[in-house]
Amino acid sequence: MSVHLTWFGHATWQIQAPPHWIVVDPFFDENPVCEQAADKVECDYILLTHGHFDHVADAASIAKRTGAQVLANYEITNWLRKQGVASVMGMNLGGSFRTKFGVAKMTPALHSSMLPDGTDGGVAGGFLLEIGQSRIYFAGDTALFSDMSLIARKPLDVAVLPIGDLFTMGVEDSIEAIKLLKPEYVLPSHYGTWPQIAQDAEEWARRVRAETSAVPVVLKSGESFRLER
Repeated sequence: MSVHLTWFGHATWQIQAPPHWIVVDPFFDENPVCEQAADKVECDYILLTHGHFDHVADAASIAKRTGAQVLANYEITNWLRKQGVASVMGMNLGGSFRTKFGVAKMTPALHSSMLPDGTDGGVAGGFLLEIGQSRIYFAGDTALFSDMSLIARKPLDVAVLPIGDLFTMGVEDSIEAIKLLKPEYVLPSHYGTWPQIAQDAEEWARRVRAETSAVPVVLKSGESFRLER
C-alpha cells in the first residue's frame, strides 16, 4: 500500500491513503506560501493538533462542504459544533480512534492552544497514525520532550517535525527529537511561512544525514512524498 504525504506549507498536510484523503491542520487561504484554495480541498477526515488560527483556519468550511469527520481535542470539537460542523470526534491525549483509514492516536505536545476567537482550545497534541503497515507521526507544534522515545517503542516510518524555532522546537532540538524517535524518514514542518520562522531546510537535511539514521525529505509547498509499504 502506498501513502502520499503532500505539504502545503506551514503545518498543513494532506495524506492520500486510497480511497481516503486526510488533511492535517488546514491553513490554506491565508497561508502566504500555499497556492491551494480551501474550497478545492477534498478529504474525508480532518485532524487538528491544536486551536491556533494557523492550524484551524479552514477546518470548519472544509468540514461543512465535504462532510469530513474532524478529529481533535474535546474543546476544539465543541467549538466546531457551534459553527455547524456535524461530524466530529472529541479526543484527548493518549486516546485512540479507529477510522476507516486506520488508527489515529493523539500524542502529547508541549505547546499552547487557544482558538481564534479567544475560546479555550484545550491542550495541544500530535497524532500517531497507523495506516496499513505504515506508522506516521505528526508531532504538531511542540518543544522537544524526552517522552518522544515512547512513541518509538514500535518502529516509525515517518516523523513530521516542526523546525521553525520561536514558537516550536528549532533545528537543534529537532535533531535530538529524531534521535529519540528513530524514524526511517523525517519531514520538516512549521517553518518558512514568515521571517520569524525562516530556516535553511537544506542545511537541516545535511545535519539529519550526518547526525542521525533518518532520511530527510524536504518538500516545497505543493510537493508530495510517497511511502511504499
